[in-house]
Amino acid sequence: MTPEELEELRELVAFLKENEIGEFEFEHGEQKIRLKFAQPAHLSSIDLARLGQLLPQAPLPAVSTPASSHHSYSTHASAPSPAAEEAAEEQLHLVKSPIVGTFYESSSPGAPAFVKVGDEIESGQVLCIVEAMKLMNEIESDAAGEVVKRLVTNGQPVEYGQPLFALRLR
Repeated sequence: MTPEELEELRELVAFLKENEIGEFEFEHGEQKIRLKFAQPAHLSSIDLARLGQLLPQAPLPAVSTPASSHHSYSTHASAPSPAAEEAAEEQLHLVKSPIVGTFYESSSPGAPAFVKVGDEIESGQVLCIVEAMKLMNEIESDAAGEVVKRLVTNGQPVEYGQPLFALRLR
């Protein structure tokens, strides 16, 4: 390894620890890196854009954490997310992601969001897009009501079943 490559690796390890990523695997050409940290990690979102800056020539790496699950949004399997707990206290309806992907609030960068907090929506109305495997999937509301809270940020990776919006039903 060259001194430059070694320095990039040190930056990568620092980034992974800073963001509490428990496991990381990267493959580019003949170069393969796999890191696994002993301490369990919990993670609300991953800053993949920052990770992409550290490895500019490579395709997007596969990142997994103990928080990743196809059936649970919370960082602990038995504990509900704070957003879900708050919504339950207010008797709000949660619109959840039907797929794993990346959340987008609008159809294209610079376009207005499909919905904003405070909007009255109808059942079947498009709320957002979740991109999965280069396909843009429109996510529709399964109920009518008022958008009380957006629970994810634009460009954030989302899991199957992760709450996206909290609605006050009519």
